[in-house]
Amino acid sequence: MIARPKSAPLSAAWLLALAVAVAGCASHSDHTKEARSALDAGQPKRALALYNEALGVDRAEQVPKDTSGDKILFLLDRAIILQQLDRYDLSSRDLQTADKQIELLDLSRGVGSDLGRYLFSDESGPYRAPAYEKLMINTMNMVNYLVRGDLSGGRVEARRLAVMQKYLAERKDPSASLLGPGSYLAGFMFEKSGRSQEALRYYDEALAYGSYRSLVEPIRRLAESAAYRSPRIRAILGDADPKLTPKTPPPTKTPEGNPEPKGGEEANDGGASEARDAVKADSDANPGGSQPADDKTTPQAPAKGPAKEELAELLVILSFGRVPAKVAKRVPIGLALTWVSGDLAPHDRNRASALAAQGLVTWVNYPELGKPRGQYDIPEFAVDGRWQKLEGMAAVDREAVRAWESAKGAIVGSAITRLITRIAAGEVVRRSSGGGALGMLLSLGTQATLVAADTPDTRSWSTLPARIAFGRVWLAPGTHNVWLGARGVGKSQRITLKKGGFGAVNLTVLQ
Repeated sequence: MIARPKSAPLSAAWLLALAVAVAGCASHSDHTKEARSALDAGQPKRALALYNEALGVDRAEQVPKDTSGDKILFLLDRAIILQQLDRYDLSSRDLQTADKQIELLDLSRGVGSDLGRYLFSDESGPYRAPAYEKLMINTMNMVNYLVRGDLSGGRVEARRLAVMQKYLAERKDPSASLLGPGSYLAGFMFEKSGRSQEALRYYDEALAYGSYRSLVEPIRRLAESAAYRSPRIRAILGDADPKLTPKTPPPTKTPEGNPEPKGGEEANDGGASEARDAVKADSDANPGGSQPADDKTTPQAPAKGPAKEELAELLVILSFGRVPAKVAKRVPIGLALTWVSGDLAPHDRNRASALAAQGLVTWVNYPELGKPRGQYDIPEFAVDGRWQKLEGMAAVDREAVRAWESAKGAIVGSAITRLITRIAAGEVVRRSSGGGALGMLLSLGTQATLVAADTPDTRSWSTLPARIAFGRVWLAPGTHNVWLGARGVGKSQRITLKKGGFGAVNLTVLQ
């Protein structure tokens, strides 16, 4: 007979005490629900007050000494609300604080957090941001710098974005599709800083992920003083790419004497085809080179208007709606097992199926995405009473959905693994208590408590705008009235532009 270790009852008692201590924990989405509801109702100041309370501070001017755990996400959420309230300096401070501490998904391997994840909840470990959230920290902060006219600070932020560009390029991460807005803003930053070479490089990066017709004119102008070239840049300039120009052999002559077409020559031209299409579409719509006219668009300047040196440029940024927030959800174990066929170890899958067959497991708790807000809205922009054109419309909400869908199998698989662990913990309690009726009750109590404590990881940057649009127009020096609108919210602003200078205005609407 094997003697039971003397410490076993103590272990059972410790496990129960620990389970009871964490039972009933609210999820991250529970903590932020009231603030998100305030944003839905168009009450950003109320949402700001709730996030200050969650951070343990009285005012937005304060940053808590401890920004670990969920507080790093509260800071990110507060930063975008501050941007909506035109408090760009404080928004920038919160984004910078979070950027220094937030980790990318799958880079952290803390043993303690792993234990918590499998025993109780994914929310017990440090928050790891998906790549698109990390990208958007730099992008949204560049908005803050541009509106304040701080090109020096904005260039620092642009270089942080370049680090992420390299990281995503090496990993071939699909989140790179969101590099377009950040690269567009970084290019504008360097263009207005008089650094044509870097501006062209960032604009080229933006064109890799979006067809920005407004970049045609700046690229042609910048190329006069910068040597940077790419297939996309050459296509806009109308230059032949020497790498795509065959030197030998000469074109084969047809019987009629005409060169044979080379099928597939444009299939790998580094995006030049898309750039040519953008230029052609731009030319078709604007044969005179001015902005296209429609029922809401007025041409900004005649084709033979003043030289750009005599004018000033206005950049408009409109961010609206919100990405979907995560919420806790329960599904039957049978359905969950069908979702994780390739993400769960065969041993765990067989064990989960056996427990389900015995009726010991019926439901699985996991995080699910809610619905985005405002993704179908059409923003508006006018200067001195004249409607202007917007473009860009980066779909951040789509990237949030794609990132979550790609990780769904692993997330649900982790939830099933925690479920199996709870059953095992209950068995440990039953055996260590000597079995019998008391052991069975303690086992069931342990499992029930752990189920109640199992809080799915619903953490995410839930105040990220769903869509971002840009507009830029050349204006005569002087004071102008700018009107921006989105989601039923309008903002009027007077801005004074200097000859050869620039200005940037922003509207962020999170409802």
